[in-house]
Amino acid sequence: MVRAAREVIAEKGTAGFSVRAVAARAGIGASTLRYYFPSQRDLYEAVFGAAFDATLLDLRIHDTSVPPAERLAECLAQLLPPAPPLEQAVERWLDVITATFGPGGAPEARLAWSAVSRRARSRVTAWLAALAAEGALTGDVAAVERRARLLLTVVDGLALGRLVPIERLDESQERSVLDDAVAAVLR
Repeated sequence: MVRAAREVIAEKGTAGFSVRAVAARAGIGASTLRYYFPSQRDLYEAVFGAAFDATLLDLRIHDTSVPPAERLAECLAQLLPPAPPLEQAVERWLDVITATFGPGGAPEARLAWSAVSRRARSRVTAWLAALAAEGALTGDVAAVERRARLLLTVVDGLALGRLVPIERLDESQERSVLDDAVAAVLR
C-alpha cells in the first residue's frame, strides 16, 4: 500500500494523493485502506516517514569506538538540506513555505511536513536514547525528548541559515554550532 501511495505521488503529486487513488492503485477498496490507515495523517506518516527513513541513516551512532559527541553531530548534520546557490536560496525557501503554510497552501503539504518533522524528532530521540544507554547524556535521562527538541531547533536554525543568504555560515562554522549544541546535551 505504501508503494502504491508513492506511485500515486510520483505521478500526480500530493494534490492527486487521496485514499481513493491509493486504494485503486493498490487494487483494494478504500475501506480496506482505511482499516490499515484510519486517517489521512496515518497514511502520510507511513508514506513520507518511510521515505524519510530511507534517506536518514544512523551512521555510527552505535559505534562506541567513536566519541559520542562526534557520532551525534555527524547524525544531526544529515538533517541539514543542501545549500542552494545564493541567488536562488530565498526564492526556494519562500516557495516551500508558501506552498506549505501560505493562504493557498495545500493541507497535503502540511501533512507531509508534519510527518517528516515527527519522524526527525523520533530519530533524534532514538540517537539520544542510544547515547543515554551508554551513559553519555547529562542530567535526567527522562529529558531525552526535550533534548531532541533543542537539537532540532538548532538544526532548523542552521537550515534556515543555509537558505537566507545574509551571512551564510561555512561548513566548519555550522559544525561548531552543532558541536556546541551537542555539548549542551552530552556529558
